[in-house]
Amino acid sequence: MESFLQEEVNKFMKEKNKSNISASDYQKQAKETAIFPPATALEYLTLGLVGEAGEVANKVKKIIRDKLPPENWKHDLPSEIGDVLWYCALLADYLDYDLGKIMENNLEKLHSRKKRGVLGGSGDNR
Repeated sequence: MESFLQEEVNKFMKEKNKSNISASDYQKQAKETAIFPPATALEYLTLGLVGEAGEVANKVKKIIRDKLPPENWKHDLPSEIGDVLWYCALLADYLDYDLGKIMENNLEKLHSRKKRGVLGGSGDNR
């Protein structure tokens, strides 16, 4: 019975263009697709993350330059964002951190800053 319900939930979420995967599950599944030299994992993953973030930035630059309407670019960015997430997940895994916990901690930090009125500005310890 439970698998039938889970299948129905998955079907519903897919139809609504939503996902029910957790960050922790994503991290585990992303790790299954990882191919990189273990001796230079930190460097490889960090450079990959920056490279993929650069691809997002480059696409946005072209959107601005060419004044493209959303229907011409909106479908491209999610794939690039997915590549950024893959590297984030693998980098977190390399550091022995759970991606979901990193996300929770980040939200706690941001909500604290919002509550204290220090979302703007700079510095880690505000």
